Amino acid sequence: QVQLVESGGGLVQPGGSLRLSCAASASIFSIYRVGWYRQAPGKQRELVAVLSSDGSTNYADSVKGRFTISRDNAKNTVYLQMNSLNPEDTAVYYCNYRRAIFLPEYWGQGTQVTVSS
Repeated sequence: QVQLVESGGGLVQPGGSLRLSCAASASIFSIYRVGWYRQAPGKQRELVAVLSSDGSTNYADSVKGRFTISRDNAKNTVYLQMNSLNPEDTAVYYCNYRRAIFLPEYWGQGTQVTVSS
């Protein structure tokens, strides 16, 4: 079992920035995939940004150029720097962890991000 604890969400004005953190109870070094998804009210959960074992990153088109995913292997922590936030970014953001493709994936409890004036 892997525990994921997200933090950093909150209320921010349009154009503002937030930095989300996801602390994992297990190593994130060279794992299959780790990253962020989000779910807005009435919508399906969607990929925001993920890091893969080959070092590549994948971003949703809607966040490219505004969000940056990064990791600190020593701290087993993944970050999501979110800039130029707009109301469409309002959602619960979830951390996702999968050590290998044949192993279960894990989700954090989610952190609310609200972009509003």
